[in-house]
Amino acid sequence: MQRTTITYLHLPPDADLPDLGSRPPFLAIVLAEDEVAEMWLWDVARWLVASGARYVQAWGKDAEAWLDAVDDAALEAVDYEDVPDENRVLSAAHDPADEDIEEVFWFAKHRAAHPVLPLDAVLIVHIAQAPRKEEIETAYADA
Repeated sequence: MQRTTITYLHLPPDADLPDLGSRPPFLAIVLAEDEVAEMWLWDVARWLVASGARYVQAWGKDAEAWLDAVDDAALEAVDYEDVPDENRVLSAAHDPADEDIEEVFWFAKHRAAHPVLPLDAVLIVHIAQAPRKEEIETAYADA
């Protein structure tokens, strides 16, 4: 399964969240290299869901907390009611002690799928003090 659009977005911890504009449903990969404030983590999860993320993979610091935040944001988005299939948000946490980033990228490229929506776009959200756009894009391309 090949994604047709890959977008890299660097966010320093606690940065303002940009408007992602109108975009089709997408797969988001959160690369959390730095710890962040809990409220900001939850704000990012809500922002991803509201922006159209329908599958979120979290890797790095506090991956399980990212998973919990995304799952709750998805439920919050539908007022904790039954979730229509097209609004369902899948999520996965990846512990860097168990999986390296290349494995996460490989899974995102070749196995991650939504049950009813095509996810042709990937947004890589890199949470770190400094960007590493070329390195991360190359690692994704090579996976």
